[in-house]
Amino acid sequence: MTWSTGLTGLAAGLLTAVATAPVGVSGAVFLLPVQLSVLGVPGPAVTPTNLLFNVVAGPGALLRHHRRGLLRGPLTRRLVTGALPGVVIGAVVRVFAVPGATAFRLMVAALLMPLGLWLIGRTLRPTRPAPAAEPSPRAVTGLALVVGVIGGIYGIGGGSVLGPVLVGRGMPVARVAPAALASTFATSVAGAATFALLSLTGSGDIAPDWHLGLACGLGGFIGGYLGARLQPHLPETALRLLLGTLATALGALYAAQSLR
Repeated sequence: MTWSTGLTGLAAGLLTAVATAPVGVSGAVFLLPVQLSVLGVPGPAVTPTNLLFNVVAGPGALLRHHRRGLLRGPLTRRLVTGALPGVVIGAVVRVFAVPGATAFRLMVAALLMPLGLWLIGRTLRPTRPAPAAEPSPRAVTGLALVVGVIGGIYGIGGGSVLGPVLVGRGMPVARVAPAALASTFATSVAGAATFALLSLTGSGDIAPDWHLGLACGLGGFIGGYLGARLQPHLPETALRLLLGTLATALGALYAAQSLR
């Protein structure tokens, strides 16, 4: 890795985390296209590199939540319990079933576009009463398992999917965000380790790009801290619209590139 690539990765991680940390998202889902198109991370290696970003960048926001006592609830345990085995399964699927760049970009588009449109719709839609019943503990763990598999394939940890789904089912953001970030961190550790082990037995670009992942993660650590500090002073509606628009635009871009 050259100095210019490292600095670009650090800046990308910092800017991404500053924009996403205030709404409780790690930012890896938005950093992934930058790694593919700008930084040139090859093939399956982009997924564990993105997971490595979560590992390094996550502790800043988690420390803040820990000091407020928000990581000790049962929701955190249920999400981590379901997502950990899921991310291992997803990593295996990513290496052996979805190695091609075209198929991978289509899968990224299939994730980003619906998520972005959902975020925009939830933000612009008039406020409605929350559902009376929250998901059962078993349903939460099952959802975490499915999202863990998705996170293992895409290299996003899964928290950026779990958070919107659970909030949409009536759980308050203040309760969901810390648990989703904790799940993202735990699954990213497991996913990065799984890819590192698979790289010892497989061929091709399976191991994470350690230097680039650390550079992006350092930027994400700083950006996450700054984003958490800025959060009380920024309008949440504008941030959610920005994230939804960015996700939709990036998904459309990768869908177009895959279909050429």
